[in-house]
Amino acid sequence: MIVDHTAVFDPVLAGRPAQLVGDDGRILPVAPRRWLAPAADEDGWLLDRCTGPTVDLGCGPGRLVAGLAGRGVPALGVDCSPLAVRQCHSRGAAVLHRDVFATLPGEGRWHHVLLADGNIGIGGDPVRLLRRCAALLRCGGTMLVEAEHPGAGLWRGAARLQEAAGAAGPWFPWAVAELPALAALATLAGLRTGERYHADRCFLELRYVSGW
Repeated sequence: MIVDHTAVFDPVLAGRPAQLVGDDGRILPVAPRRWLAPAADEDGWLLDRCTGPTVDLGCGPGRLVAGLAGRGVPALGVDCSPLAVRQCHSRGAAVLHRDVFATLPGEGRWHHVLLADGNIGIGGDPVRLLRRCAALLRCGGTMLVEAEHPGAGLWRGAARLQEAAGAAGPWFPWAVAELPALAALATLAGLRTGERYHADRCFLELRYVSGW
């Protein structure tokens, strides 16, 4: 049975060793140490490009929301996990406990949307997710999306968290896209591709222009 992604990452947010496994047996990327730490290193590429009100979809423990707030940039985190929301609150960051496809404040007025840490996978349909992000942005606003490394291609399926202790979570829809695949999906979603970053992590800037 496939369920939605509510709270499925809570075991790693709680500090328990686990890996994300696809329904074809592949191991998918998770980086809980980075999620739980303060914003640092390559996170700076994302933060530097958020110069106005920003919404972080799937914000997790809220390191990027807190990092933006520390720079004086208005920012809101959105996550469907109660644990993630509590962790985000503990950083003093603004956060909503809500599904990213539900109605959100400021629809059509945000300057930037963040989809970091593999969150392009949310819902298992990247084009639908990108279109959802576009609906949140003002004309000329940008999405800053993290992609997977070369060789990952585009994968869509079901995944679940497998704990080292043996417990397995429920299956939920997920997706992975490397940079070229993400750029192609963005075109399908009616978005313009902008700057790219490729080092230890990979990022793509996407711009929403109404009527393009």
